[in-house]
Amino acid sequence: MDALTLARIQFAANISFHILFPTITIALAWVLLGVKLAANRTHDPKWMAIYGFWVKIFALSFAMGVVSGITMSFQFGTNWSGFMEHTSNIAGPLLAFEVLTAFFLEAVFVGIMLFGMRRVPNWMHTFATALVAAGTSLSAFWILALNSWMQTPAGYVLVDGVFHAQDWWAILFNPSLPYRFTHMLIASGLTVSFIILGLSSYRWLRGERTAEVMTALRMAGAMATVLAPVQIFVGDQHGLNTLEYQPQKVAAIEANWQTRDHVPLVLFAWPDEKARENRFEVTIPDGASLILRHSAMGEVPGLDPNGEHPPVAPVFFAFRIMVGLGFLMLAAAWTGAFILKRRKDLTPWLARTYVAMTFAGWIATLCGWYVTEIGRQPWIVNGLLRTADVASPIPPGWIGLSLAGYLIVYIALLAAYIGVIFYLARKGGGGEDPTKIAPAVAEPSEAGA
Repeated sequence: MDALTLARIQFAANISFHILFPTITIALAWVLLGVKLAANRTHDPKWMAIYGFWVKIFALSFAMGVVSGITMSFQFGTNWSGFMEHTSNIAGPLLAFEVLTAFFLEAVFVGIMLFGMRRVPNWMHTFATALVAAGTSLSAFWILALNSWMQTPAGYVLVDGVFHAQDWWAILFNPSLPYRFTHMLIASGLTVSFIILGLSSYRWLRGERTAEVMTALRMAGAMATVLAPVQIFVGDQHGLNTLEYQPQKVAAIEANWQTRDHVPLVLFAWPDEKARENRFEVTIPDGASLILRHSAMGEVPGLDPNGEHPPVAPVFFAFRIMVGLGFLMLAAAWTGAFILKRRKDLTPWLARTYVAMTFAGWIATLCGWYVTEIGRQPWIVNGLLRTADVASPIPPGWIGLSLAGYLIVYIALLAAYIGVIFYLARKGGGGEDPTKIAPAVAEPSEAGA
């Protein structure tokens, strides 16, 4: 492979591994805050038992996210030095704001959140949890502001090929940010919902039918029941925004080779870029026109005949996996809500289904990011700066060697992470005696002492 392809694969490998953990910590921090507030309000030990278990998952995920994020950022100066040469006036401040306002906030208060439960007053521990939750979302905002600007650039002026900020408000709140940020926050919520459902069901199958486990199950089930249909709606709105600003990405998603009306919705096909056609098509007549234009006669853009479009197959398949998992999560959440309401308990087959879907949110999120990033090609700043023009002149062998090292380490770390969280589930409980934790909520003065 050439250096450009290897550099793209290496960045994809890094971000694929990194994004798994912020996808958990963004929503899990808010879940922990909700659990802590419920404990403060009710003084019921089960809430602190839930907090004690899931704060360990948060700590592990937070640490993995920090380490993998630092490693990923090095590539801006190694494999992609040209990107910073052209965009540093915009990308640099946004990344700096993320560190100064969000990461520092998380780093300062996460220690109190993890270790201060009985060492600081209860109000301070709750406040620290709230600040960490706010920090995770603020961090996501800055990163997604930069990514969205690369997708739908605004508020800039180009001088000798270098981007300069002209309107920071337009840069931050560029046309795709509201949709991308909302879509990501809900994706995090769904990911966490199914991780809680999966691990709690695993504990249920092992015979742990405590109030802590059943409350966590009902809480996560309620989250998924609400968030799944909302995500489908937000995803549709995000798609319409993409149609307006990145029509070639939508053309690749639909594998639509010619601009036309009455475009069918392709449920399955094998896109053939050389022949510019789809093989083995299974379609719904007029479906794409109806979804994208709300009219059977609506015109849908086709892929550029000169090849100025993203690779079709990866975008096409990733999108369908993401959507398929979204509807599967909707079905699983609503089925579980019905059974839990009617039976007041799980059934073995539902518990096994939830265990099997523990990481469904991860897979859907990864597929969504592949659609977003691969769908932007051949541009790194959409329509303005090509990916091929910003790659560093590094010999392919060196990139291949470091890529192999990354992949080996990441596979080992991911296996270890999954093994640890299931070990914690087998161990059961939060590792804390609820009767010892509860006084820290009921009697703040003792907690302060």
